[in-house]
Amino acid sequence: MPQLADFSPFRELPPEGRRLLAHGTLHRHLPSATPLLHKGQRASGAYFVLEGRLRVYSLAPNGTEATLYEINPGETCVFALNSLFNDLLYPAWVQAMTATTLVVLPSDTYRQLFAEQAAIRDFTIRTLSTLVFHLMGQLEEVHAYTLRQRLANLLLTQASATGELRMTQQQMGFHLGTTREVVARLLGEWVSSGLIRTGRGATWLLDSSALARLLEVDGNTG
Repeated sequence: MPQLADFSPFRELPPEGRRLLAHGTLHRHLPSATPLLHKGQRASGAYFVLEGRLRVYSLAPNGTEATLYEINPGETCVFALNSLFNDLLYPAWVQAMTATTLVVLPSDTYRQLFAEQAAIRDFTIRTLSTLVFHLMGQLEEVHAYTLRQRLANLLLTQASATGELRMTQQQMGFHLGTTREVVARLLGEWVSSGLIRTGRGATWLLDSSALARLLEVDGNTG
């Protein structure tokens, strides 16, 4: 299993930084779909994924979920960093998308690393900046794309090189902030048109070019 010191910027730390990194860190393993944080909770430190993937999402009063961003191996939860430095409660929900192993760096430890190690400062600033642009891009997509286009974009950007997307229709709905029924209807249309093939917990792209053309023009608001 990879260790936190295997990922940048921690592999760049000098010996004293590595000793501090090893002090008080907590390893956690989450089965798929296990909650990690909820809105209003106090974040206990900086969360770094070693294996698996976490989903950070918002929850509307009617129960609709919408993915804000995902945390992949070597990445950290930016909202938790913001809470850590500003003494704020966590503003969203976090759940494991797959079986996930992560490391929690206590708040005091991360603050000390930030104060003493330039590599940690640079990483933190880049991470915070990247999220701002990512969220702006998502906001523009919500306003500019129809739901049909957003679903097509999800398939095109999240599928593997072989054209396979391991995601249930419920998970797609969570990601897009809509219901499983709406996703199922749109996918069913594309199955009938020969653009995709669906199976239990997976979708296969058969005509990615046709899906990409939906992003150029789509008069149906889905």
